Amino acid sequence: MFLNPSATSWTYTGPPPSLSVLPFHRRLPDYNTTPLHPLPSLAQALGLAHVLVKDESNRFGLPAFKILGASWATFKAVAAKCDVPLDEGVGVEELGAAARKAGVRIVTCTAGNWGRAVARMGRYMQIVVTVFVPSAMDESTQEKIRSEGVKVEVVDGDYDATVLTARREAEGAGSILMMDTGWEGYEEIPQWVVEGYSTMLTETDEQLRDLGVGPVTHAIASVGVGSWAQAVAMHYKSTTPSAAVIAVEPGTAACLKTSLGAGKITPITTGKSIMNGMNCGTVSYTAWEVLRHGVDACVEVTDAEAHHDLQYLHSQGVKNGPCGAAPVSALRRLIEEKRLGLGRDSVVVLFSTEGAREYPVPA
Repeated sequence: MFLNPSATSWTYTGPPPSLSVLPFHRRLPDYNTTPLHPLPSLAQALGLAHVLVKDESNRFGLPAFKILGASWATFKAVAAKCDVPLDEGVGVEELGAAARKAGVRIVTCTAGNWGRAVARMGRYMQIVVTVFVPSAMDESTQEKIRSEGVKVEVVDGDYDATVLTARREAEGAGSILMMDTGWEGYEEIPQWVVEGYSTMLTETDEQLRDLGVGPVTHAIASVGVGSWAQAVAMHYKSTTPSAAVIAVEPGTAACLKTSLGAGKITPITTGKSIMNGMNCGTVSYTAWEVLRHGVDACVEVTDAEAHHDLQYLHSQGVKNGPCGAAPVSALRRLIEEKRLGLGRDSVVVLFSTEGAREYPVPA
């Protein structure tokens, strides 16, 4: 566990997300508000006022939240590529027609759900998408991406190797590199991705008000490259009162915890994990400054912990995958070690980022 006491007093003062994001998502096919489940038995067992889990197991018919960022960023990037001004009258069909006429194609890579989300947006717009995946990705996950009508290319290497391959492929004319991680010189699209995630946070605020619960005191988010955790930190560090933001990573891919300890982005070599959607070795350049200042704690969890808490959540009617269960494991660890002032007045929101899927049960 890495603790960052200075985050308590840090305030996000950057630009807020565009007010057009939620209306845009509501215009897409199959838009739905995902549920916010109270977990009163867990709150009582841990000595907390409220524990709630935002369940992203079905977002636009996909088993993960990634489509929120992928759709908004793809829409913005294609419009910029085609010089189409965005206003309330421009839809995905019209923009897709302009993109096809201009010969636009999308290139991306993925450790799991991101690639399928970009592929779905490509299907909405009827434009060509190529998705690069690491060699460790199982065939069933690859097939789910292919089911969106895109080309999947397997790279001999880990996630970071797929990033390099996608970058080279996207150098061709008409190509747009669509990534949720950033580096120096590639910053605009990852920030649009983060902006797209604001829909989930806006929904959560509305649902808490409807339940008469709040304000949130602790928010726990899973980390891959860090773009989702960046969105969470921006949101909860711009409210009054602010909430503690906790990031959770698999022990096999603790790139954020390693970087926070070093004080700079520090790439690592990753290992296998059932939390494979979080199995990334380098923190996003565009997320780093917000994470460095705004994350109160970064917690490593094991596959065994995530598997145990997945079983618990399934017993409570939340049918999620290991990445979605990891925030529960982080909460238990914080309670066990008596960190961040968790107690009888605490309102904790856990963000479950993926739906149920097959995985090898850890010993």
